[in-house]
Amino acid sequence: MLESKKDSKTLRDIFVKLILDIKNKLGVKGLMIQRSTPKDKDVKLIETLYPIQTQFELIRVGPNKDGGYLIPNDLKGIEACFSPGVDDISEFELWCFNNGMEIYLADKSIVKVNLDSTKCDFNFLKKYIGATNNEDYITLDTWVNSSISNNNSDLLLQMDIEDGEYDALLNVSNALMKRFRIIVIEFHSLHKLWNPDFFRFADIVFSKILQTHSCIHIHPNNYDRVYSKNGVLIPKVMEFTFLRTDRIMSSTYEQSFPTH
Repeated sequence: MLESKKDSKTLRDIFVKLILDIKNKLGVKGLMIQRSTPKDKDVKLIETLYPIQTQFELIRVGPNKDGGYLIPNDLKGIEACFSPGVDDISEFELWCFNNGMEIYLADKSIVKVNLDSTKCDFNFLKKYIGATNNEDYITLDTWVNSSISNNNSDLLLQMDIEDGEYDALLNVSNALMKRFRIIVIEFHSLHKLWNPDFFRFADIVFSKILQTHSCIHIHPNNYDRVYSKNGVLIPKVMEFTFLRTDRIMSSTYEQSFPTH
């Protein structure tokens, strides 16, 4: 007996509903199940990055809005500031120069640095910072080693390179990591921590930093949204300040947010 059009439509509706139910329950996209990072792994990583309060006061450097960062007042003896990722605002770098540091900037995407050469001596390299050396990219190790002759001085790293921070940091030598007394980084795409492949990559990078440094400040950038999943809130972009652990004489968990 041939199916009626009415019966055929009913069966089709039942089939579509079944597929939608499977998709909603199992996270199916097409015929592929979308894996998700277990909640406990994300929470554990977040806990390792909980900021601590040290003996050093946090001071704001740069403008009051975008381009300003909180850093510990532990600056004496830092020879140079390396600042990959150049924006329209360079008040942070100017402040570092006025406080005795040499200034090194790098960015392939811009033509001119927004600094007055009559007020600030600086070195600009028209390349991206990355995991290899070629016409467009240079590693942090190559950049630093080719810029300053002193192999033992302390340095400050301020990095905002739009997702390139993961590749760049993964490739940094342990020797250079130990030279960065202070590290200020804007980390992007943190909402992807629910993706197991991205989580594994980011977890390695953060673990590498925490071998030598401690997180002393975090704040989210408010130009983008906060993502919520499994009761965990993760901003898409956050700014981190790290201090080399051997500089810390005493510490407690930070209780006041925001601190400045």
